[in-house]
Amino acid sequence: MRNAIFLPLAAMFLGTIMNVETAAAASLGRYEVFGVEDGDMLKMRGGPGTGYVVIVGLPNGTALRVHSCEQTGGTRWCRVSLERARGLKGYVSWAYLRKI
Repeated sequence: MRNAIFLPLAAMFLGTIMNVETAAAASLGRYEVFGVEDGDMLKMRGGPGTGYVVIVGLPNGTALRVHSCEQTGGTRWCRVSLERARGLKGYVSWAYLRKI
């Protein structure tokens, strides 16, 4: 009888935790491009590394939503989308992002 009550409660609890983690993993939050030298732009690339094609240059102050990050070599790359054009997605270096 105890197992008949405990197992459904445990499954419900685990399901709740998994849903929260999935929702949190969907986005790490809002960030802005920061620290790029004057006259230059942060390159949004098609993949996590300098060997990928540049999609667009982003000036300081550009608002982004960070979805995930991964380490490639000595650089932490983040998968991002533009706050004002969410369909535009790519990868940028974490070193040039600041939480907003």
